Amino acid sequence: MEPNLAQKLAELEQKINSIYVSVEKTRKYFLWTMILTVALFVLPLIGLAFAIPSFLHNYVGQIQTLSQ
Repeated sequence: MEPNLAQKLAELEQKINSIYVSVEKTRKYFLWTMILTVALFVLPLIGLAFAIPSFLHNYVGQIQTLSQ
């Protein structure tokens, strides 16, 4: 029964290695998803924090010019 046990251990080791490779691919996928989320969502929000006050300044300036 010893050879059978060694064969089963080898099969289990191979399955564990394939699971490890799959988990590493999934981890990298989630990492890049997080990086893209930050790049495509958070960075534009930071840009809007600078663009909106400038827009409001110009808009209010134009309204004041028209009301005079």
